[in-house]
Amino acid sequence: MSKNVIATLVWSRNIRLFHWLNVIAILLLIIVGLIIYNAKSFGISVEGKILLKTIHVTIGYVFAINLLFRVVLGFFGKGFERWGEMLPFHKNFIQELRAYKQGNNTSYKGHNPAGKLMVALLLSFMCIQTISGLVIAGTDIYYPPFGQYFSESIAIDKNKLEQIKPYSKENVDPQAYKAMRSLRSPFITAHVYSFYSLLLLIPLHILGVVLAERKERSALVSAMITGYKYLPKDKD
Repeated sequence: MSKNVIATLVWSRNIRLFHWLNVIAILLLIIVGLIIYNAKSFGISVEGKILLKTIHVTIGYVFAINLLFRVVLGFFGKGFERWGEMLPFHKNFIQELRAYKQGNNTSYKGHNPAGKLMVALLLSFMCIQTISGLVIAGTDIYYPPFGQYFSESIAIDKNKLEQIKPYSKENVDPQAYKAMRSLRSPFITAHVYSFYSLLLLIPLHILGVVLAERKERSALVSAMITGYKYLPKDKD
């Protein structure tokens, strides 16, 4: 290793924990979501579909709690946990991006400008997935935080909410149910298109990390495991 570089702690334990929990949760959500989406092709029964949706929603809770943890950390954390260090919204970002495109700076302690843009996009679509997913969970299998509200909105007898079950018409007002399905329609659209957007962005993110590692030579890939990047001494 060159004497002109030094191991510098960049990614805290909190950031690394969020990142790898996020990777695992998204991978599982994609797998289960694709199975649900193709349930007819796989010959999955109604009971099987309900089970898969329950698993999907349970993983979604882990994903949502982890994302909420990251959002809070962005406001109250330290160093590169904070949004000001992670997102491309500071006043000098355009100049920073131009310098990066021209190759004037090949070493960044945190994310390079392209990385900041990618983080902003990924977080935006993950937030859309979380909000739309929670609404869909409430209208589909009547899970929290909105399940109780939607159960009551479609029940003929609100004293027998236990009869409101997925794919069952017992104690369900047909008109109220139709109105509920209409209400959830834009959330379904948002969920599907943000899912496709993430499917596109995630490989681009991985490719960007590989290309940045080749350019910066700062142990960018292993840094999300160890927390340390190898940077010129003046970057410390």
